[in-house]
Amino acid sequence: MTYFLYILVNNIVPISIMIVIGAAIYRAFKIDIRTLSKLNFYVFSPALVFTKLYESQMDLHVLLQVLSFFVLFFGLLCVLIEVIIRLKKIRGGMRSAMRNSVIFYNSANYAIPLNQTVFAGNTYTLSIQIVIMIMQSVIPNTYGIYAVNAHKSNLKTTMKTILSLPVIYVIPVAIFMRYMHIPVPHSVYLPLEYISNAFMATALLTLGVQLGAMKWKFNFSNVFLSNVLRLAIAPALGFLIVWVLGIEGITAKALVLSCAVPTSLSSVLLAIEYDNEPEFSSQAVFTSTLFSMITIPVVIFLLGTS
Repeated sequence: MTYFLYILVNNIVPISIMIVIGAAIYRAFKIDIRTLSKLNFYVFSPALVFTKLYESQMDLHVLLQVLSFFVLFFGLLCVLIEVIIRLKKIRGGMRSAMRNSVIFYNSANYAIPLNQTVFAGNTYTLSIQIVIMIMQSVIPNTYGIYAVNAHKSNLKTTMKTILSLPVIYVIPVAIFMRYMHIPVPHSVYLPLEYISNAFMATALLTLGVQLGAMKWKFNFSNVFLSNVLRLAIAPALGFLIVWVLGIEGITAKALVLSCAVPTSLSSVLLAIEYDNEPEFSSQAVFTSTLFSMITIPVVIFLLGTS
């Protein structure tokens, strides 16, 4: 009950308020969702990635262990989804939309506070979640863009789209400056912090605008499949991988918990920006966030963290 109330009060309610505000703004002013999407991709997201990479404090051993887990988890999850997509004969843009709704998960504003509540503010588990968050910030801006464009553009056009995004250049610059201990002038870093802090609010408002604009004709079959894969199959796969890799203790628990969170807003932003099943993507985020109130306490119970 404690975790249920925590998830409800600290995740579902704040997220829902922002989504409702976004929907209300659209209903009142018919706000342009494309403009919000451009701001997320070209302003807020690059600032967030830079500040998180630049501020990161990663122990090399933990980093390698977490990256090994993440690469294996991500790869196996992609293979599993591909098999299911082919078995269900999902076609066109829905293939990438379904894939993105499962492999991109809310590793920041949902997973970080959840991690710190479950593990009582443990800085070690926080560092694990931050590594996952950084990977989940990078992949939507590379593989995610390729996936949503692959069925309608050739490789050259898709790569041109990816290379036009600022985040591609922000990542190596942030890593280089971080490990070469190159200081960023305060007058430059302060606006970057302001912009990065605005990412989540803008992304949630964008989701609200999209939900306010859509017809609310649920694709129950695909949305349900996405939710099951994201909230049930993904953490089960996480359990299997930590067992195979021989990862134990609090590290294993933090990694499995990181797999159990709902679909990321990145899938919605990609869908809106590239006109690829935005209604399905919005519905997947919305429903997985609601259903996570039930599934995450179950995962926490199975982890034995209480």
